[in-house]
Amino acid sequence: MRGTIITKTLTAASFAMLLSAGAASADGDVEKGEKFFKKCKQCHSLEEGKKKIGPSLYQIVGRKAGTQPKFKYSKSYVEAGEKGLDWTPENLIAYLENPKKWLAAFLEVKKAKSKMVVKYKKQKDRENVVAYLESLQKAE
Repeated sequence: MRGTIITKTLTAASFAMLLSAGAASADGDVEKGEKFFKKCKQCHSLEEGKKKIGPSLYQIVGRKAGTQPKFKYSKSYVEAGEKGLDWTPENLIAYLENPKKWLAAFLEVKKAKSKMVVKYKKQKDRENVVAYLESLQKAE
């Protein structure tokens, strides 16, 4: 019992720390973000409805997690969406640092199922990628 309380407290603290780490805006450099997005293109498309290994990232900013039509998400992403995870710039910036760890903290579970392997350690790189994704939505 006591171990469970400690674990839940640590998980909540870890999530709060991860969330606050991504509290920056997506005031990044769009051109640099496009360059860094090349890593993402291996698994994600920017075209509406075109999926690859990962879902299309068309209009990702502001979308509820796990809801891209015709894509089979892991249970973790569906649960995150049901729990209220929206891909705000702040959430995307935090998530891109360590996707599995961030998702596990959001869901308050030890492990989250995700095929996402790309990580951006530098805050500015994450801001740049998200600024690029936002710029595509503004262009339409």
